[in-house]
Amino acid sequence: MTADGGLDVLLDLAGAEHLRHGDALRLDGGGYVEVVAAAEPLMEVTAETPAALLRLAWHIGNRHLPAAIEPGRILLRDDHVIEDMLVGLGASVRHVKAPFDPVGGAYEGRQHHHHGHDHDHGHGHDHDHDH
Repeated sequence: MTADGGLDVLLDLAGAEHLRHGDALRLDGGGYVEVVAAAEPLMEVTAETPAALLRLAWHIGNRHLPAAIEPGRILLRDDHVIEDMLVGLGASVRHVKAPFDPVGGAYEGRQHHHHGHDHDHGHGHDHDHDH
């Protein structure tokens, strides 16, 4: 890939990484390249009160939508169906172009792990455990 300043960079990571806006990659020859997220079409969701915004956040989370939660606003990918729902719940929705860095889910960053106990503990499902 080519950095904004024209520097050609080969990104060869050992595994999948979640790079966020503002992260830096160290170059083999010294120096760093900053990760800058591209702006994309988003919906900026606001509400009249913090409590109303929290209620909207609950509805968004209940639909498992990626969301960037910031003070006073929630950013979502542009979706007219979700927009209609939120407006119906009292939200103000404005279309913006901004970098999108959604909050990680409950399991983000968790590695597969091995249990140190016997799996014959009566949890009633019909499949083998291969770990």
